[in-house]
Amino acid sequence: MGRFILHSDLNNFYASVESLYNPEIRNKAVAVVGDEEKRHGIVLAKNYIAKSFGVKTGDTVWEAREKCGKTELVCVKARLDLYLQISRMVKDIYREYSSRVESFGIDEAWIDVSDIASTFAEAKAIADNIRVRVIAEIGLTVSIGVSWNKVFAKLGSDMQKPNATVVITPDNFRDKVWKLPVEDLLYVGRATKKKFERGNINTIGDLAHTDPKYLRLILGKVGLDLWNFANGKDCAEVSRSDAMEKVKSFGNSTTCPVDLVGNDQVKSVIYMLAESVAERMRRKGFYALCVSLWVRDNDLYSFERQMHLPYPTNVSIDIASACYKLFLEYYTWHRDVRSIGVRVTNLTTGEIQCDVFSRISDLERQQRLETTIETLRSRFGYNIIKRGNILMHEDLSILNPHSAPHIIHPVGFFKAK
Repeated sequence: MGRFILHSDLNNFYASVESLYNPEIRNKAVAVVGDEEKRHGIVLAKNYIAKSFGVKTGDTVWEAREKCGKTELVCVKARLDLYLQISRMVKDIYREYSSRVESFGIDEAWIDVSDIASTFAEAKAIADNIRVRVIAEIGLTVSIGVSWNKVFAKLGSDMQKPNATVVITPDNFRDKVWKLPVEDLLYVGRATKKKFERGNINTIGDLAHTDPKYLRLILGKVGLDLWNFANGKDCAEVSRSDAMEKVKSFGNSTTCPVDLVGNDQVKSVIYMLAESVAERMRRKGFYALCVSLWVRDNDLYSFERQMHLPYPTNVSIDIASACYKLFLEYYTWHRDVRSIGVRVTNLTTGEIQCDVFSRISDLERQQRLETTIETLRSRFGYNIIKRGNILMHEDLSILNPHSAPHIIHPVGFFKAK
């Protein structure tokens, strides 16, 4: 095989960084939360003490405090810039061991050490050395999985925390991996888990022994991918750290300052988000053929729907109108809306072709209009010009997509539904 891959996962990263900078909270229950005043007041991360009380990522702040009872829960506002800085410092250490370091979020990374290790014992020694260095040089603990493929390396880093190394080999993976719940496998989400449960697939071993034809029937190609993962047949390479990240999608989302109670309010927010997405697409020269709408209600239940466009576009009116159509088709107003996200995929660059020549003219005219609006906002501020539909809703007029982090989604294996 000749492959030795590590997956490194910083333990309780956000909360650990906050404790590192504020030793007084180190032995207390700590939750890193969003901005409560802007209704982003949910738990983004927690330490092990808070976790022992049942605090979960995604809990509202009041739910988290209630779970801790008489024990004080220290809530710290997230500082993304600081976390990014620490993440870069840690990954600089990884790059001293390999040119193949692939980030998987801010606190996780795969490291291919095949060039400097020839046995699993040597790979484990490298992992242990990395753990010691991260503690000594950064002050954080890290759990590392060692395997011959990325999926099992990721499983290993989750199996023993904090500050541990777990080795999964071709000889022991059946004993170590197959007994784990199927949802522990990378890319098995809640919806996929429910489908597996209906087929009495409860463990990774159950999945490994399931007929691939059945998996393709219920999940399509994703089912075959997951079957390969369960059987240790993941052959994906670890990307080079100096390689350009291929942009797969553009997206932006927001938690609204008030719950949305009508279609007009939702439409206003969708158009605002679509403007920011289209602006970034044009800046990088991309067009999209698919749009996705993500909606979360005030009970924190969320769903995502997507649709393909008849032609490539990078103007907000096309993106927004498609997303609003998805909303009208799929949302039943069982609850008020709390958060909305807009995303575009199936990207293309360069010259575009269209069967309807007048469509090209319309597209160019809309591009010029939106570019003019962006120029005005860059010179005089975002609020210098707004759509009339957002001004009709006073509570929503304070929204500014440029004040929130914009996300460019990185390459992944796939997105499991």
